[in-house]
Amino acid sequence: MKPPARTPPQAARHQNAIAGMRRGWGVTAAVVAVGLTLAGCAASSTPVGAPPPPAASVPTPAPAASVAITPTSTAPVSPATPIVILAQHGTLQHVSVTDTASGRAVVGALTAGGTRWSSTAPLDYATSYTVLADAAGPRGNPTQQQATVTTITPAATAYANVVPAPELVQHTGIGVGQPMVFQFTAPVVNRAAVQRHLHVTTTPPQPGAWYWIDNQHVHYRGAQYWQPGTTIHIAADVYGIDVGNGVFGAENNTADYTVHDSWIAKADGATQQLAIFHNNQQIRTMPTSLGSPTAPSHEGPHIISAKQPSIIMDSCTYGVCQGQPGYYRERVALDERISNDGEFVHSAPWSVGQQGNSNISHGCVNLSPTNAQWFYDHFGIGDVVDITHSGGPPLPLGDTYGDWAMPWSQWQGGNATT
Repeated sequence: MKPPARTPPQAARHQNAIAGMRRGWGVTAAVVAVGLTLAGCAASSTPVGAPPPPAASVPTPAPAASVAITPTSTAPVSPATPIVILAQHGTLQHVSVTDTASGRAVVGALTAGGTRWSSTAPLDYATSYTVLADAAGPRGNPTQQQATVTTITPAATAYANVVPAPELVQHTGIGVGQPMVFQFTAPVVNRAAVQRHLHVTTTPPQPGAWYWIDNQHVHYRGAQYWQPGTTIHIAADVYGIDVGNGVFGAENNTADYTVHDSWIAKADGATQQLAIFHNNQQIRTMPTSLGSPTAPSHEGPHIISAKQPSIIMDSCTYGVCQGQPGYYRERVALDERISNDGEFVHSAPWSVGQQGNSNISHGCVNLSPTNAQWFYDHFGIGDVVDITHSGGPPLPLGDTYGDWAMPWSQWQGGNATT
């Protein structure tokens, strides 16, 4: 029998190496298996392919409170400009606004949230104010702001007076033809700027427009006469407003009126009759005498602007003085002015014989004493006397209230803001 074959030494070493590699694969396979096992455990809480969980957020510090004061300009401002203080990222804890010279406090109001304070009363002209404001943020961190606000020093001030004076008509009301009037005590150069601060509110609402009669008088009327029963509120918020040429509004002004029943008298120079209309219904006719051919009454709607039990009428007021033909000076009763050109409705006992058949007056509407008394008792400020066929020129626009002689389309052209 042959002896078993021997493996050469090199071959033995090769086989041992292979055996070692196989053992190593076993270890490696075990490690991989463990790894797969661990990965399989992790997959139970985080799906494969899911993003990693976010990192824990770090709180952002709250911004510090800040305070803003307006106006911010160092130049003098209008006293109508309110002082406003705003807190951001916090609330106002204390506000002090005082007249720097006198120490007098300025009245103001804080909003419910405590973030805004505003002065509620107008400031004074030519005055400096010291403003001090404290605010605190959500965590109580405080901040403080200080400022100085100075108001303008006007060369002069102007008032916006209302016509008619409310106290003159508070018990009687005004007629349907009464325009709303602001009369300024200084020329208004900046008409548009001023007009933006003039307001009229009618109840019920009725369209209307302003018209500048001249640089000191601005009138407001509707397209038609006011409706009886209308209430009218007018306001001139002109305090601190630049009127022009260094003049500023002295104060604000308001007035309230109530329109009474419609009373319109129509005087016809051709028939010498005065027809009376109450709420558009004719209720009476009176003989009258209008201006003579040499002194004809103005034609068109006239508005009663004043009434007096008696006045002295003097022809010298319109150029016919003592010693000249046609001069007169006498007391006349029951007078209602319808223009500034010397035209009245009044009692004229001297012309009763001509009333109803000829025009002989100096431009007035003459009535008998009895008819004049009735007229005086029923007509007042703002009521209408419309004169036709007198042979005279139209009532001038600026002759008290020549407003209604102008067509509505033309009237609207006198509005400074259009």
